[in-house]
Amino acid sequence: MKDLTERFVSGELVFDSTLLEVRRDRVRLPDGAEATREYIRHPGAVAIVPLFDDGRVLLERQFRYPHRREFIELPAGKLEPGEPPLTTAQRELLEETGHAALEWTRLGVIHTSIAYTDEAIELYLARKLSRQGAPRPDAGEFVETLIVGFDEALAMVREGRITDAKSVLGLLWVDKWCRP
Repeated sequence: MKDLTERFVSGELVFDSTLLEVRRDRVRLPDGAEATREYIRHPGAVAIVPLFDDGRVLLERQFRYPHRREFIELPAGKLEPGEPPLTTAQRELLEETGHAALEWTRLGVIHTSIAYTDEAIELYLARKLSRQGAPRPDAGEFVETLIVGFDEALAMVREGRITDAKSVLGLLWVDKWCRP
């Protein structure tokens, strides 16, 4: 099998923020030539498929500024430095929905846009849900929770009402391998 590895030569930080950084690197290609690669470094994230015992799923409705519209999606959030993904998932579920789960199953990892970001999202299935209080979203975060039947959530995917990639994949993953 041919070696397709691109090797780092030099790099620079182009932009740095609290969420992400943009980098520009020079790389050596497999044929010896050099090229520039611009990409986004992301701390990583989690997404949770929260299922109630009766098979309903807990979703969120949230305005996403880059698209200038509301989306229906799974609870999710970015990793804090040094925080294990499961801990992030547990924290985000509680903060965004006011629910906790007794059973957690790691579904897998997805890489959202492999051509221009290193973002990886760990997907979890959360079961045995219980309400712990009111949601406590982060400052500047406005979230409405929705509880729908699992089949209704799948219909929302088919009909294009849920288009967020992590949510589509999480729901389909559970449908295929962990059907409630």
